[in-house]
Amino acid sequence: MSRPVVGIIGNSYLMNDQYPTHAGGTMNSDAVANVSNCLPLLIPADPRYVDVAELLEVCDGFLLTGGRPNVHPEEYGESATDAHGEFDRARDAITLPLVRACVERGQPFLGICRGFQEVNVAMGGTLYPEIRDLPGRMNHRMPPDGTLEEKFALRHVVKLTEGGVFHRLFGASEVMTNTLHGQGIKTVGKGVVIDGHAPDGTPEAIYIQDAPGFTLSVQWHPEWDAANDPVSRPLFQAFGDAVRAWSAGAMPTPVRQSA
Repeated sequence: MSRPVVGIIGNSYLMNDQYPTHAGGTMNSDAVANVSNCLPLLIPADPRYVDVAELLEVCDGFLLTGGRPNVHPEEYGESATDAHGEFDRARDAITLPLVRACVERGQPFLGICRGFQEVNVAMGGTLYPEIRDLPGRMNHRMPPDGTLEEKFALRHVVKLTEGGVFHRLFGASEVMTNTLHGQGIKTVGKGVVIDGHAPDGTPEAIYIQDAPGFTLSVQWHPEWDAANDPVSRPLFQAFGDAVRAWSAGAMPTPVRQSA
């Protein structure tokens, strides 16, 4: 039996400062293939090559990956500044309507870092351009130096809502995560439930209330060492279960705060 297909949102990348490509981290594919037990399919997130309707038919679920470019602030009614960093308008044009379509259909997606932020913006929310500039907030950005292991090392606790969706999934009210992001949620989008926070109050785990499908998204990077990490593994396993259910034609169960 063939595995269900997870579309992995790719990022635009200039190889050798000259050759334009669509790229995806191998750790994303590894987590999808070996923990979710689905077929990873890299998507060139650009409306010149794909459209949302096609993707919804080809893929059973979607991994909204992290990426260096940020969602353009015009997507949530603000003007761009230097603090907003780099952008990828082509990816915005695919992922934002894709999220809304998946929420409506009940088609599963898992949002990671930029993907987490895309979900909030797609639902009408806004973002802070730079978390570390806010009073009382810590620096959530990736350490500039060190090995990959050091950059993706666990760095802070995420406190989850007691009895919430993530608490039930992880079997714990607090989990340790890595942190490699600059932006974060400012105002929440329609139906977006913040289900976990960093110690400084930064939202770290969300889902869409009463959405007829899997909509869990996290601000950290669970794809790192997903097969062995006690937080990443159940997240990708649950995502894989949801994708298989969708592929098999099972009716999804709305995601709610309490069982």
